[in-house]
Order: sequence, then structure tokens, then C-alpha cells
Amino acid sequence: MSEYFFNFEKMAYLKAPKPEGCILCLISEKSEAVQNLTVWENEKFIVTVNLYPYNPGHLLIAPKRHITDIRALTPDEEEQLHALQRRFLSILDTVYSPSAYNIGFNMGLSAGASIEHLHLHIIPRYPRETGIADLIAGKRVLVESPLDTMKRIKELLHQNPFHL
Repeated sequence: MSEYFFNFEKMAYLKAPKPEGCILCLISEKSEAVQNLTVWENEKFIVTVNLYPYNPGHLLIAPKRHITDIRALTPDEEEQLHALQRRFLSILDTVYSPSAYNIGFNMGLSAGASIEHLHLHIIPRYPRETGIADLIAGKRVLVESPLDTMKRIKELLHQNPFHL
């Protein structure tokens, strides 16, 4: 028989009051209704630190245009998204030196998307991530605040700016 660990706070997050409108659109618009952890942007994309990360360096790359399906990306957006993914993998290698990555989209609420705006997750992974808190309490121990993650990545980008 399998045993499961439960994170009851995830449901509270999903059911908590949300600002009016799409969170990623509000971030793109620089709304004060949401916390903005953007580390890079241009006219078509934003790259932001995930406010609720799985690991330090957990980034979201999102088109500024509100879409929910990867098939709605234009060829130019696809090209830029791919270039951003490659660039930020290199940045995360420099800042965090992870041993692996999870990269992907959650399209639709049933797939785990808590934000209905297309975004690519880049999640750095490390050996022996599972700790006693994960095993006993079903809690993740974050070793770095998302605000510190944003600061570290922005400092590197300031030293090595780029444009698409």
C-alpha cells in the first residue's frame, strides 16, 4: 500500500483571494496588486522568479500577450521563448550550478496550472533535495527567498545584459 504526504497549504493558496485579473498580465502591467519578481523583459516576454518556488532559481517565462495554449504562440514568439529558455538555463548554471532541470508547461487547471496564462517553468534540481521536512511533514524547506533569487539573477543580468 502506498503512503502519501499531503501539503494542505497548497489548497489554501489555490482558494485564497486573488487580485482582479490575470496575475501574469498584472505583473507585465506593473500593477501594485501583485508582487513583481521580474528579472528580465522585452516587448513580448517577461521572465520572473516564481513567488512559490520548488527550488531556488525557479523561473517562469511568459508571453506578455495573454494566451493559454502553446499552440497560440506565433513563430517569432516560439523563437524568442526558445532563446530565453537557453539564455536563462545558462544564467541559472552560473548563479546556482544545479545538477539538473525540470522544464515545462502546465496547460489547464487539471494539469496543475494555477495561473491561466501560458508560462514555461524552469526548475533547477539538486542531488539529495529531499530532506527530513519533506519526508516527515510534507513541507519543502526553501533555502533562499524568492526576493533574494530575483536580486542574484538581476545582478548577473546587470553585469551581462542582453536583448532579443
